[in-house]
Amino acid sequence: MKTFTKLALCTAVAAGFAILPSAVSAQSTTAYPEKCKSEDMDMSKADMPSGGMPMGDMTDYQKASMDGMKGMHMNMMQGMMKKDPDVSFVCGMIAHHMGAISMSEVELKYGDNEEAKQMAQKVIEAQKKEIEEMSKWVDKEVK
Repeated sequence: MKTFTKLALCTAVAAGFAILPSAVSAQSTTAYPEKCKSEDMDMSKADMPSGGMPMGDMTDYQKASMDGMKGMHMNMMQGMMKKDPDVSFVCGMIAHHMGAISMSEVELKYGDNEEAKQMAQKVIEAQKKEIEEMSKWVDKEVK
């Protein structure tokens, strides 16, 4: 019985590592559309505060989460600067979905609960599909 338990545990761990590489690369293969970026807004100077929490006191998990949120908020602000409300909405949602992917990737990397990790993987898959649909729409609508 001990052998069966060890085998089951090893299989579960191996399956987790098999999922991780595809999830970790999910955001890196999904770039924020150029047509969503605002020409008149320099986002390199924008910074999201860490809520008064010194970055040095954060765990690796918290730092990774904050990094993902910074990227999402900067892109969302750019998208929301579009004058066309439809384009602004879709661009903002693309950034929002990218943030969900980032949060899910952090869960897959640092989380311990298998059910939570499965939810994170589902989020990645669903959000990637929606980002693809929305990016195609933006590409078609924005001249």
